Amino acid sequence: MIRRCLDCGADRTSDQCENCGLTTAAAELVLRRRVVNLLGIFLLGAVAFLPASHYYPPLELDGILIFVGVLFFATLLVAGWLDRRARRHADVEALKRLYRALVPVPWLLAALLFANGKLDASPPENRTTTVVGKFTMPGALRTTRLTVVSWRGGRLYERVPVDGDDYARFSPGDLVEIRIHEGLIGIPWVYAVYRK
Repeated sequence: MIRRCLDCGADRTSDQCENCGLTTAAAELVLRRRVVNLLGIFLLGAVAFLPASHYYPPLELDGILIFVGVLFFATLLVAGWLDRRARRHADVEALKRLYRALVPVPWLLAALLFANGKLDASPPENRTTTVVGKFTMPGALRTTRLTVVSWRGGRLYERVPVDGDDYARFSPGDLVEIRIHEGLIGIPWVYAVYRK
């Protein structure tokens, strides 16, 4: 016997929930429809995150993209697991809460990165360094980076996000000046790269 309603989560003793009035089969359909709708909202947030990360590119963009990628696949895994448990009419309350908590995260990260750069009033810091390599990844949102000698302790290299023009202008061995802002919430972001 099912202990909780798949839709509202209320305790139940019969096939029809006393709280929401749905049968087991109807609650399963409602739950699966909500899972799909929330997945659409999550995917739109993941897509919105990409341009937001390019307007004010954080210095640690690679680490942030890895985190968002892991979050993306973890959310898809939870959605699939939730759907599978709903088909078997198993208890899904904990998974529903986890799933609902994961859905707004890309939207929050996109807003956080955008506000970090847009509302930043800190004076820029200029760092002089040498280009040691270049990296580009083709796609809908083309990613171009310069690999430079790090100015921060404990690191050998920094991967600095640049636009396509800066990527074409610089070659390995060039001396460049990178203008960095501290960021409103402490996430440093790259304003521009200039030839020294």
